[in-house]
Amino acid sequence: MKRYLRNMDMLSLEENESLRKCKVCVVGCGGLGGYVIEMLARLGIGYITAIDGDVFEETNLNRQILSTMDNLGQNKALAAKLRVNEINPDVIVNSVNSHISEENYVDILKGHDVIVDAVDDIKTRFSLQRFAKELNIPLVHGAISGWFGQVSTIMPNDNTLNLIYKSSEKLENKLGNPSFTPALVAAVEVSEVVKLLIKRGEILRYKLLLIDTYTQNYSVVDLKSN
Repeated sequence: MKRYLRNMDMLSLEENESLRKCKVCVVGCGGLGGYVIEMLARLGIGYITAIDGDVFEETNLNRQILSTMDNLGQNKALAAKLRVNEINPDVIVNSVNSHISEENYVDILKGHDVIVDAVDDIKTRFSLQRFAKELNIPLVHGAISGWFGQVSTIMPNDNTLNLIYKSSEKLENKLGNPSFTPALVAAVEVSEVVKLLIKRGEILRYKLLLIDTYTQNYSVVDLKSN
């Protein structure tokens, strides 16, 4: 299919075909999640679950790619589904207009190949890590704040967030969120998702990629040695 010709060479024909059979769950459809969903859909991930119980507000317009003047007040997960229908109708999007919780996580998350953390609070991230562990699903973590971002890939039983949030809580400070930081962090998260799905490449397991766009400093911290 011509749509995926530019994926070739980086991905084999067989890998491209395999992505169309994969299921990825994106928790959060705002700054990070909107970009993640856009990239996954353009790559040709066959099934995407988009989870978000919030609606768009005017303050989202500076950075959330799914937000427009026309959809203010609309649920973010629904907007994700409508956007994907426009850019790649071959992709099935299950939009979930609610927040992930103890009551619904099994029904929503089970059966996915990868879960993407695109939320904005530490408590929910720890819940996602536990849910992913119980369901034996890899979790790709991303966080942003101002000029800064971070990404790590958490395999079941790793409990990597327990290592990250001993020393990296500064990224949760209210430093504002511009348009470029979520786009950059989301791109790295998607690259981790793809490596997990095609089962090749080096993932950020027990590692934390720290991104500082103010000084353009990018470093990888070995979490096991800290």
